[in-house]
Amino acid sequence: MKASELETMRKSFSTVKNRSNSIKDSPSTIRLIERVREIKKYSIENNDQLLDQLKESFKRNDMDLKIAKDSAEALKIIDDLLDDYNATTVAKAKSNTLGEINLKCHLAEKNIDVVETDLGDRILQLKRTDNRPVHPTGPASHLNVGEITNIVNDSLDANVSPEPHEIMELVREDVLNRLKDANVGISGSNAISSEEGSCVMVHNEGNISIVSLKDLHIIVAGIDKIVPTLEDAISLSKLETIFATGNYVTSYMNVISGPSKTADIEKKLLKNMYGAERVVVILLDNGRSDATDECLYCIGCGNCVVHCPVYNAVGNEFGFNNYLGGRGVAMSKFIEDDETCYNSGLFMCTLCGLCTLNCPVAIPTNEIIENMRKLSTDVGFYPKAHGVIRKNVSDNDSPY
Repeated sequence: MKASELETMRKSFSTVKNRSNSIKDSPSTIRLIERVREIKKYSIENNDQLLDQLKESFKRNDMDLKIAKDSAEALKIIDDLLDDYNATTVAKAKSNTLGEINLKCHLAEKNIDVVETDLGDRILQLKRTDNRPVHPTGPASHLNVGEITNIVNDSLDANVSPEPHEIMELVREDVLNRLKDANVGISGSNAISSEEGSCVMVHNEGNISIVSLKDLHIIVAGIDKIVPTLEDAISLSKLETIFATGNYVTSYMNVISGPSKTADIEKKLLKNMYGAERVVVILLDNGRSDATDECLYCIGCGNCVVHCPVYNAVGNEFGFNNYLGGRGVAMSKFIEDDETCYNSGLFMCTLCGLCTLNCPVAIPTNEIIENMRKLSTDVGFYPKAHGVIRKNVSDNDSPY
């Protein structure tokens, strides 16, 4: 990242800190923290049981469930669904899981236009190069208004002034025009309740509502998003909001428990009134079954990277795909392999523990990183002189 981008990112992070500090120590938030920690611990330890219950709940709700063992399988499922609907344009909401499987790049190779509906993600999409996000809920937090103005003017052949409201209106108009013929929407889910078979999604812009109104709504989420009840799912989403934005609740909270339907004509069930006629949930494993339990406690608030000294110094070079900072490094080992974990910044971490101190669910990321360093060294990945990775080289063959 450029120095100017790092400076803007740090200013944005400072704003987030100030907002969240005002409410994160309130009695209600403290109670919520304890509750969510218990929910995540129970959910991860009983994931198989909850998944079995979820299968029955989705069946009852007329929602299709697909299980994907890895990225390739998830993308194949999505390809088949898009073929069924002859989709050429897809409305996409913000999702770290979709970033994990590189959905946009994959569909671009098939000449399918994926339109980001979140403003920050759309700005990064228009940027085209060096467009990785820098925060889970504020992906373009490293770009100042002047840089964003240049991006949208160049990409949309416009002449908007560097005024945030004008930029927002221009991007909104462009997105809505592009989505006129889209019949498929794709999103993630903040949490999924096993008992009710409901997917909970939080957002401020209203864009997930647009995505969910397409004929087919595809929801892609990790198996770690499953929790016992709808109340649990909302608790997770509320805590994420507090630590990500400094607000008690977002403008919108969508709970999707089935396709759009009505029975207002002679009590005959009709689908596709305003929203989707079909909802398909793809639950992604992609190494999660092998991951350390604590790695899966994450609620996606991004508070760890806001306080991480390494991340504030180097930005999104520290992390893996959309999973930023130390937690992203840890997950890369299970999603990909040891070499990817090394290249994601395994030895960048200072092990200071500020991520854990500022994590609402107290993920011991520094301890996880330290243990992974030992394992990485055992299989031959560790720093050497001149930035060379030593891999399976005997002492006799070593150039050092």
